Amino acid sequence: MAYVNKRYRATISTPGYERHRRYELGDALGVLSEFPRPKFDETVELAVRLGIDPKKSDQMVRGSISLPKGIGKSRSVIVFAEGEAAKEAEEAGADVVGGEELAKRIQDGWTDFDVCIAHPAMMKVAGRLGRVLGPQGKMPSPKSGTVTPQIGQAVAEFKAGKVEFRADSGGNVHVPVGKRSFAADDLAENINFFVEHLKGLRPGALKGAFIRRVSISGTMTPGLTVDMV
Repeated sequence: MAYVNKRYRATISTPGYERHRRYELGDALGVLSEFPRPKFDETVELAVRLGIDPKKSDQMVRGSISLPKGIGKSRSVIVFAEGEAAKEAEEAGADVVGGEELAKRIQDGWTDFDVCIAHPAMMKVAGRLGRVLGPQGKMPSPKSGTVTPQIGQAVAEFKAGKVEFRADSGGNVHVPVGKRSFAADDLAENINFFVEHLKGLRPGALKGAFIRRVSISGTMTPGLTVDMV
């Protein structure tokens, strides 16, 4: 606890950090780079508060995107596929490929993977896993690009860092945009790219502001509000 308190005090006293300030993106990245660093390379996360009502199906926001500078890590990908599609998945680098036996493994509690992809013909198997994968945001979906006949392409993209996103129950979207070791220009490019993509997903039924607040943070840093609304 003493270490945590010491680290927290050091972080909030970082020059340029103001809890309630709204930063220009470049300034926010500058402050982020000055925060004390742990012994690992922190993920930089973008959080966007949307003006949607997530309880209304016509206002749900979700999708997937390949960021121009990647996210700095390879993701573990499992695939529900058979025959030629299974072979494609394996050749593209899928970590686990299967059918009924894979579904049982997940039903028994195994969820140690980042992305689950399914061939449309295998949704009769993968579709039973909604109660397990849904709350974790790992359920295959056509809208997120994880239910597709183009198995090899999907596996390659997600292994390379393509990320899924979905508005949570509070109307917020969270997505990794790189590592703290990234150059500020690369992080800025990823952030701008994602925000512009998100703007294109504004639900037609929505009235009022769509993007209400944008913030960035490291794994162990405070959030910094960014002026991108």
